[in-house]
Amino acid sequence: MLSVKNLFQEILDNDESFRLFCSIAAGGEMQGGWENGRIAALAPESQRTLVPKIVRHGADEDKHGRIFHALLKKRGLRPAEVPHETDYTMLLEKHGIGLAHEQLKRDEPLSELDIVTYLAHSRVTEQRASEQMKTLHKYFADHPDLGRAVKMISNDEDNHLAYCHEELLRLARSGHGRTIQRILRECALAEIRVYRDVSLAVMAHMGRILGWPMARAAMLAAGIHGVYVYERLVGWRRMVSLELPERRDALGGPAVPAPEYA
Repeated sequence: MLSVKNLFQEILDNDESFRLFCSIAAGGEMQGGWENGRIAALAPESQRTLVPKIVRHGADEDKHGRIFHALLKKRGLRPAEVPHETDYTMLLEKHGIGLAHEQLKRDEPLSELDIVTYLAHSRVTEQRASEQMKTLHKYFADHPDLGRAVKMISNDEDNHLAYCHEELLRLARSGHGRTIQRILRECALAEIRVYRDVSLAVMAHMGRILGWPMARAAMLAAGIHGVYVYERLVGWRRMVSLELPERRDALGGPAVPAPEYA
């Protein structure tokens, strides 16, 4: 029977598919760590009070990357080369979403609008990350190898999402409301396209590794396209709403250390 749990279980049980899964995840997380580090270093004076939270955000992302690498090492596996078409972070940048790496590599201070752009981009992508980790937490919280990692990363992603809500609401109150809504909508509509394309690419690679029959591959592709249609029509709206989070000052303290095996 084809289900989300069975699909993930099949990927996790095979060394090569597990290797690709962890490598893709680690690459995206560590890229996010680098981006947050540069944004913290270049933040404008008007937003310097935000820097400790941006640093904490980056430290969490780096930690997640180390956790996925540690999971590979525990199974005696080396990281795989991440296919370009599965690189979610870089494809978002290619579509003009978020702050360009070329800009972050320069030692020029960011503007307040850049910080708004960073937080709006993060609000959209952290929504996706939070939902994905909730799914893994639902099915694999008790997994002997993945359990601790899934619980920690899921909690961190919820903190990141709460932080984005809270800071964007603060900036909206200071006069950036219309700009925030415009950027959120642009980011959300671009993200759902990139997510569809990356999902199709990842499933194609997994199908080749695991030897899926054409009928199963076609069924999964149809499901991915179906999710995109839903998100293009109405689902994107969940990514642009802003509300005061239950977790206040979610990134106000020190980062939680990674599990011992990481």
